[in-house]
Amino acid sequence: MKKTSAAPPVLPDEGMWTFDNPPLKTLRREFGWAPPKRWLDRLRLASVRFNDGGSGAFVSRSGLVLTNHHVAMGQLQKMSTAARDFVKDGFYARTRAAERPCPDLELNVLISYEDVTRRVRAALPDGMAPAAAAAARRAVTAAIEAESAEATGLRSDVIELYQGGEYWLYRYKKYTDIRLVMAPEVGAAFYGGDDDNFTYPRYALDFAFFRAFEGGRPVRPAAFLPLHPAGPVEGRPLFVSGHPGGTDRLLTQAQLDFERRVTVPERLALVRGRLEATKAFQARSPEAARRGRDHRFSLENADKALTGEAEGLNEPALLERKAAEERALRAGARGARSAWERIARARRAYEGRFGRHVYRRLSGGRLAGFADAIVRWVVEVEKPNEKRFEEFRDSGLDSLRHRLYSPAPVYKDFEEAMLAHCLEEMAAKLGPGDPCLRAALAGRSPREAARLAVRGTRLDEPKVRRMLVEGGRRAVESSRDPLILLARRVDPFYRAERKWHEDAVDGVERLEGRRIAEARFKLWGRASYPDATFTLRLSHGRAAGYAWTKTLVPWFTTFHGLFDRAASFQARGAYRLPERVRAAKGRIRLETPLDFVSTNDIIGGNSGSPVVDRAGRCVGLIFDGNVQSLTANYGYPGGPGRAVSVHAGGICEALRAIYRMPGLLRELGVSRA
Repeated sequence: MKKTSAAPPVLPDEGMWTFDNPPLKTLRREFGWAPPKRWLDRLRLASVRFNDGGSGAFVSRSGLVLTNHHVAMGQLQKMSTAARDFVKDGFYARTRAAERPCPDLELNVLISYEDVTRRVRAALPDGMAPAAAAAARRAVTAAIEAESAEATGLRSDVIELYQGGEYWLYRYKKYTDIRLVMAPEVGAAFYGGDDDNFTYPRYALDFAFFRAFEGGRPVRPAAFLPLHPAGPVEGRPLFVSGHPGGTDRLLTQAQLDFERRVTVPERLALVRGRLEATKAFQARSPEAARRGRDHRFSLENADKALTGEAEGLNEPALLERKAAEERALRAGARGARSAWERIARARRAYEGRFGRHVYRRLSGGRLAGFADAIVRWVVEVEKPNEKRFEEFRDSGLDSLRHRLYSPAPVYKDFEEAMLAHCLEEMAAKLGPGDPCLRAALAGRSPREAARLAVRGTRLDEPKVRRMLVEGGRRAVESSRDPLILLARRVDPFYRAERKWHEDAVDGVERLEGRRIAEARFKLWGRASYPDATFTLRLSHGRAAGYAWTKTLVPWFTTFHGLFDRAASFQARGAYRLPERVRAAKGRIRLETPLDFVSTNDIIGGNSGSPVVDRAGRCVGLIFDGNVQSLTANYGYPGGPGRAVSVHAGGICEALRAIYRMPGLLRELGVSRA
């Protein structure tokens, strides 16, 4: 498509690029080199999506997968018991037979992708009302997914990019027989705890290994990334291949204003309230502390991330950049100039019922999630595929079954505490006269309602969940399970709010977003990248330190620094090293790099992404961003903003000197590390 402007407003090293549209011209200009298609295909086929959130990569020809410890933490928590705590103590399989099956983990590999924009657009002629366009879009994308799955046997998802400017069909190979191979203790992987999270310098061994199986045998992946203990070279090109969960960089000024005034403050208050409830539960006993640990980690992480987003939404440089971009788009849009005002009107309408949309639903733990999913499943699957909620289309049902039938333990005391808090939250936000609240509580207090629902439910038993799903609508409607009854009372209100939002807000924003996307393409072509969608993306950058408040920050840290930090904090709290690490000090080559920073553009979901050099070797593992990067949801931070990674040399040194796993090192091809 012909462009009327030389380049979009993209900063150096900015971008989460789709693999069909890598920034080759930029790479040639910046690095004097751009990866050929074969290099990109190999990286794509070695990259792995953790379906419960996160990224990873195949690193051996026998299905070995490298990711972050904090990506693995959900599975570690589900596999742990009071007697054997894999989060606290770590896990080390010395043989293949000792590798432990994960209860409900699914890994995806992007096998192919296809542009289906024309077919989707053909189903959305100009002049359609937002609600009609939304229904037509659901119908055509469901048909495309079903046809692809039938023809290929692969998981097939239609992905919307550029706010409706493009639609792509992504086909994934899916693996569900996943086994844990190795994970350090949380005290080493998350060294420094929440205080050090989103900071740098860091000293974290945030890595873990899994193995994918198929047909009872280790997977032979189409490609894998060899681990390179020498790691990156300062200033040389680095590439990150991963699955950023979502960004809001293409929002209009009106949408950004809504985020600043409404969405982010409300989400921050919600997260902080749930965090306090989780801490209160954990204070009951050491076992309660263990049961609530993973939930607390997620909430603390969200608290810091949202705080950074709130600051970013008030950052003058970011706001001026977004305003300049919108002015350029409006000037070039001509026939689409009304799109921005229609989106603004939709947001004003949304503000009037934001609380109803957020709180008229059941939340508060895994059991509530099971109940919700079952109640909706049996209704949705009776509909034609194209008329269902997107999460209940045929293309996603196998993945949903895998999670719903998980044998992982459910702790009713924790579930009751979380449900009680969320019902109290509903009461506070909606008010005593709200019909959804009255239906949910049925004359009881939030705590009484939660106690009755959780203590009386049998949804903690996988066989009961399976029986209800397989029994269909009749089984669910005749069930006297109190948590199912609670979910059924809330469900009509949820459906009504979802329908209103899909028609009056989401439908408008998608329809008008397409018009803005067309203006963007006319102005800049495809020289910009779409918002993140938890699909595979490529980012480029360099290993580089930075200056902050007149202090120079080095681009890598070492094991020397790890032990110094422990000594400086007198080994207190989260700065106390696990015994295994302390005992290994004499064996560790302390000058070995441990963590490093780079200018790659990342966000949540990139955790576990491989950092790859020009030779296609894995030189590091993304696990965090520094505090200056927390504005990344709305724009590339640039300046001192950095992605933080575990150094490949640090991983190998830990396997050699701390965990003494020569077999794993041999499989990685670095037995002399």
